[in-house]
Amino acid sequence: MKYNKKSIEDVCVKGKKVLVRCDFNVPQDEDLNITDMTRIYGALPTIKYLKDKGARVILCSHLGRPKGEFKEKYSLKPVAAALSKELGCEVKMAEDVIGESAAAMVASLKDGEIGLLENVRFHKEEEKNDPDFAKKLASFAEIYVNDAFGTAHRAHASTAGVADYLPAVCGYLIQKEIDVMGKALDDPKRPFVAVLGGAKVSDKIGVINNLLEKVDTIIIGGAMAYTFAKALGADIGTSRCEEDKLSYASEMVFKALCKGVRFMLPCDSLAADHFAADAEPKLVDTYSVGEGYMGLDIGPKTIEAYSKAVKDAGTVVWNGPMGVFEFDAFANGTRSMAKAIAESDAISIIGGGDSAAAVEQLGYADKMTHISTGGGASLEFLEGLTLPGIACLADKE
Repeated sequence: MKYNKKSIEDVCVKGKKVLVRCDFNVPQDEDLNITDMTRIYGALPTIKYLKDKGARVILCSHLGRPKGEFKEKYSLKPVAAALSKELGCEVKMAEDVIGESAAAMVASLKDGEIGLLENVRFHKEEEKNDPDFAKKLASFAEIYVNDAFGTAHRAHASTAGVADYLPAVCGYLIQKEIDVMGKALDDPKRPFVAVLGGAKVSDKIGVINNLLEKVDTIIIGGAMAYTFAKALGADIGTSRCEEDKLSYASEMVFKALCKGVRFMLPCDSLAADHFAADAEPKLVDTYSVGEGYMGLDIGPKTIEAYSKAVKDAGTVVWNGPMGVFEFDAFANGTRSMAKAIAESDAISIIGGGDSAAAVEQLGYADKMTHISTGGGASLEFLEGLTLPGIACLADKE
């Protein structure tokens, strides 16, 4: 999926009112303190550029799932405070999205000033991509900038609908996402290795199908590995398995064989007799896990084989943990994968979600070429699907 979109540098923003869709869907504790600033940091380069160029910056975002009504815990007020601190200037905050407070705030902005609208999902029209709501939102501005990659796979009013009424370009965050991931898919440095984990084969069907056309090696981990193993005749005990995906799994292995793509499955696993953090790990052969046992992580031989494949790679894309990462006894596969990718010379792209969280938590973030800010969006990008929040932006000539 090749995107060649205009960015904020391709339009004149001085003195213009610019509506910027950010992803401020940040985690908070019970006292509404922001516990992870990653998404806010990700938005700063675009906001600073627009501010420095004399734009009148109107920020908008969603937070959580308020289901179309005002709820204090989903207010963006803590985000406005955090942004003011990071930018060293006041970020004005409207009390609504398209009402009197928003209109007054927008009217008050001078060149180089910044305002933030309240949570767009306080209106049910946002997720329905209601044209009247999108038009009202767009009426505040002269230019639209989408910089929320995490929601680019959603056709909502603030991510796609407003582009029907305004010239639309991308911010630095989306530009980086499509440049780095686009190049990896269209012109990768080889060998190109995809590492796919997580619980369900069904979540990764499109991704595997698309990547089989592009990669040299596919590495499978996580619970979905046992669906593949069973499809190849393994005794997987009580390991998680999607019975309705067995024929698909064997088809994918066969397709890889026909295309000369190396398809790697775990040869050994750490299993347990129940699913719990305090369960006793038992090392088993993945193809004979044994009655009453379930595979919860990849074993040492598998870690060694997977790490070698990654070490020799030119490009690595990783999406999904190798085991039950939240249980310390079954986190070694994911930890080892992160370490192997961090220590390789490969162009390394971490596809958001759990893999991104694991890399950050383990302290390997600065060793990766690119960590995607969108779990669902990066999956759909890897799947080769059109992302509405990017497709709606103006193409470069």
